[in-house]
Amino acid sequence: MVVPQGSLGSWEVRSIVGNMFPLLIVLCVIVLWAGITLEEAEEMLEQYGILAIMVPTMVDMGGNLGAILSSRLSTRLHLGTTEFDPRDRELWANVGAVLALAATIFTALAFGAYLLGGLIGSTLPLTTLLTISLVSGMSVAVIAVLFSFATTYASYRLGVDPDDTTIPVVTNVVDVFGMVIFIGVSALVLGF
Repeated sequence: MVVPQGSLGSWEVRSIVGNMFPLLIVLCVIVLWAGITLEEAEEMLEQYGILAIMVPTMVDMGGNLGAILSSRLSTRLHLGTTEFDPRDRELWANVGAVLALAATIFTALAFGAYLLGGLIGSTLPLTTLLTISLVSGMSVAVIAVLFSFATTYASYRLGVDPDDTTIPVVTNVVDVFGMVIFIGVSALVLGF
């Protein structure tokens, strides 16, 4: 893969700040959308308090899954062991691992929320919590995978070090999508 000349692998402060500052400004604006979505769902979250408890974990875990995959992709690019070939079994193994982690984490989230809901008196049936958590979580995990690949590949092709861009982009975008999807799936499942 031929990479254009740029800041790839640069340790210069000017290069890193030049790449990151405009990107972080744009990401701040995007993340505001998640806050607006959360505010619009205030009534539902007040009625079903256990959902409000699930929000931080749902949003955080989606971004973490994307960060894991982005980091692994960036490392493989720096080592020269990948070219984003769809036949690359290691790439598919990484995707499979992220999706398996997502299924495990979001199942555990539903069970944890159910147990905690019983303690605080904010109960929803376990099947409802599993549906909300797994549909939302797996959707977010797929988005995390897509954005991890797209951001890593685009950064690399543009000659910008993926280590500087992928994790902020992926975590912020996935956080926003995570919030929107979680609120949307919850409203749909609960008939809100």
